[in-house]
Amino acid sequence: MRISDKHQKIIDAAVNVFAEKGFFNARISDIARQAGVADGTIYLYFNNKYDILISLFEEEIGKIILEVKKLIEKEEDPRRMLEIFIAQHLGLVRRRKSLAEVLQMELRQSNKFMREYRNTKFIEYIDIISAIIRKGQEMGVFRPEVKPGIAKRAIFGAIDECARLWILNPDTTYDINETAAQVSRIFLAGLEQPSVQ
Repeated sequence: MRISDKHQKIIDAAVNVFAEKGFFNARISDIARQAGVADGTIYLYFNNKYDILISLFEEEIGKIILEVKKLIEKEEDPRRMLEIFIAQHLGLVRRRKSLAEVLQMELRQSNKFMREYRNTKFIEYIDIISAIIRKGQEMGVFRPEVKPGIAKRAIFGAIDECARLWILNPDTTYDINETAAQVSRIFLAGLEQPSVQ
């Protein structure tokens, strides 16, 4: 098995173990067993469990960023771009539930992570929203008085809370696609210039 393959197997195993047991209850031996490697092999790639969490966050968010950027680059209409971002974020709960749970719940419970880690990948991710808003403003589609920095946090906060609902209550009757469409409509109604609505 190539080095990169083992690294990814450990990351994938950590996602499943952290989602199932929680970050604090998970042990290196649990991750090793899930990955099909010896406990000591983990330490060839990571210093400790916290290091695995940071690597998992950076690598997986990095993949999500590339995926979202690739999809929105095909679009010219900033309204459609925003719809795609929202749908992709909420769709993560359905496509990769364990990863969504770790990103949504476990990271926030680690005070060390929240206090010490500079969330450059997370900032890059939500900056996609502000870039879409600026593009819409330049095109005269979105209101010029809207501050992209405030709007990106409001939009991300809304979809983040919707994602949390499905993680904590998977039996909810809310449909992911319909929720994505409604959230998009709510924010677009506030962002669009009256003349283009």
